[in-house]
Amino acid sequence: MAGTLNKVMLIGHLGDEVKMHYFDGGNSIGRFPIATNETYTNKQTGERITNTEWHNIVVRNKLAEICEKYLSKGDKIYCEGRLKTRQWEQDGQKRYSTEIHVVDMTFLTTKKETTKPQEAPSNPTPTSQQAEENDDLPF
Repeated sequence: MAGTLNKVMLIGHLGDEVKMHYFDGGNSIGRFPIATNETYTNKQTGERITNTEWHNIVVRNKLAEICEKYLSKGDKIYCEGRLKTRQWEQDGQKRYSTEIHVVDMTFLTTKKETTKPQEAPSNPTPTSQQAEENDDLPF
């Protein structure tokens, strides 16, 4: 294979609200952390151990605005993007940050969904009335 690939796929929970920055010309950028967990059982002690890894997510323009509107801390998302490392100098020391620049995202659960009482629908297919009520959704 002659080419290279820089692709990241993550499923995790938002660790904070989406922080937005707006620029001249109408562009915007949103940033938020997500947490992914790895759980295993220690063979010697039988203890369940969970390791959490934090990822810095960056979304731009329309996707950033959608994230700001619909996502909040604790929501579960699937995202695809690429790794990008930034470098800057602070107090004479070089600092680095690795970010996931997201190009595609799916909302898996949102707080609004989980706070509603769980009702078992008799018909899992949405009715035309339900579909009309959800017309303002961007996806």
